[in-house]
Amino acid sequence: MNTIRKIGLLLLIAGIVLFTASLFLSDFRADRSAIESVLNEKEQQHLLDPLTDVLTSTEASSAFALSKTIRSTYTAVNDSLRKSEKWDEVMYAEPRELASRIARASVTGTVAENRGLWLFLTFGLAIAGGLMFILPNVVLKPHPGIKNDHVFQSKATARGWIGWIVFGWLVGFYILLYFYPDLTISWALIADPVSQWIKGQPGDRWFLYGLMYCTVMVVMGIRMFVKYRGNKYQTLRTASVVFFQVCFAFLIPELMMRFNMPAMDFKNIWPLDYDFFFSWNIDQKLQAGTLGLFMMIWGTLLIIVAVPVFVYFFGKRWYCSWVCGCGGLAETLGDPYRQLSDKSLKAWKIERWLIHGVLVFAVVMTGLTLYTYFSGVSQVWFADTYDIQKTYGFLIGSVFAGVIGTGFYPVMGSRVWCRFGCPLAAYLGLVQRFKSRFRITTNGGQCISCGNCSTYCEMGIDVRWYAQRGQNIVRSSCVGCGICSAVCPRGVLKLENGPEEGRISDDPILIGREGVRLNGSVMGDRRG
Repeated sequence: MNTIRKIGLLLLIAGIVLFTASLFLSDFRADRSAIESVLNEKEQQHLLDPLTDVLTSTEASSAFALSKTIRSTYTAVNDSLRKSEKWDEVMYAEPRELASRIARASVTGTVAENRGLWLFLTFGLAIAGGLMFILPNVVLKPHPGIKNDHVFQSKATARGWIGWIVFGWLVGFYILLYFYPDLTISWALIADPVSQWIKGQPGDRWFLYGLMYCTVMVVMGIRMFVKYRGNKYQTLRTASVVFFQVCFAFLIPELMMRFNMPAMDFKNIWPLDYDFFFSWNIDQKLQAGTLGLFMMIWGTLLIIVAVPVFVYFFGKRWYCSWVCGCGGLAETLGDPYRQLSDKSLKAWKIERWLIHGVLVFAVVMTGLTLYTYFSGVSQVWFADTYDIQKTYGFLIGSVFAGVIGTGFYPVMGSRVWCRFGCPLAAYLGLVQRFKSRFRITTNGGQCISCGNCSTYCEMGIDVRWYAQRGQNIVRSSCVGCGICSAVCPRGVLKLENGPEEGRISDDPILIGREGVRLNGSVMGDRRG
């Protein structure tokens, strides 16, 4: 079985290496018809001839060289228009997006000509290798029970050199995905066979990302089933987040696009879905007629009805640990790193300021967005609505949620985004803290202070501190994943939905060598 695991690990690494190498295996031959096919009317008027001249005279050997040529030509033409004060003719395309369109139309090489083969060599090998590495644990560890052996000695899960390599790859992947679409054409081509099958269109970087996201969650979800088998709560929770991600966040929106309907992730909620009230989204939905109107009403009801009602009865876990795709990736791909979350008081203070600051940012941006939509005025005092939207999308939607939120798993733990940045988690948490039936109850008399609960809390909560005092755990950051309860060897912790009365207690019961203390008063002394 160990041999199978080693072979599986090699196949997994091979798939990842080939996926990375595919970036350098494409050539580009641009002709006039290919360039013209991806330019709009204004771009054709000003860019078709200059781009045709410069791109057809030489063959670009890399996406980087092609992109550089396109971007420099675009900038030169635009600068000339500005110099001539032809303001109505100035183009406002994102240069790298323009380069991406042209690169896609002119790509050649082994990846473009063998897309199905490369899908197998990357996704296929990685999936097979991952399963070969995971499934033998059913035999090697035949008895159900959570095994976290040697996690602080492993170079992969204790910020060792393997962990830093994974960190570097994840950060690099997200930077390329979000900010350099012109350099990732080969990756989009790999997803083409699946994209054509599902929605009848060529794949793009976002389809590739959705496919990767779902693939990783399914494979690592199987790992969760193996590791936490025997724990019904963890099994059902994992199945739930995988289902909602694959079906609601990926398949349904893609299939809607196939039938020319506006795509929507029906489980995504503002302010996590921060562009829900952007004008382009509202207009798109309203133009879709009854279906689009239903989508707008559905999304609004989720915000003002579903969140407070469901959090009241079940806590924020109903979303963060059972539905959310961000939480689902953290619980599957991020599970090996959950012990790396910072439990210090300093981290907690930073967490509170950051996550609530992002929530305020999202609320202010949305308020300005709606004001602009109904009034037509984008400038409000010193702020421009579109600049604020762009800033939020870059800093929060891309850098924080993607590059940091997932890329930092191997060094900061699995819930970096959920803990420090997600505005929806902040909204859910405020409701949970002050108006909810959910709590984690503790039996302080049974606590042996092993620290497992605190160690494996991905949200950085020092669970043991509460358990030792017999206090209910009522924290706005708690996502109710239940791992603290699952790893407790004494059954001290229990996730409950009960009456609000007595849910929050400030009178800890302290049991120690000097006796039992209730709110500082000695109740008894076992020594005497």
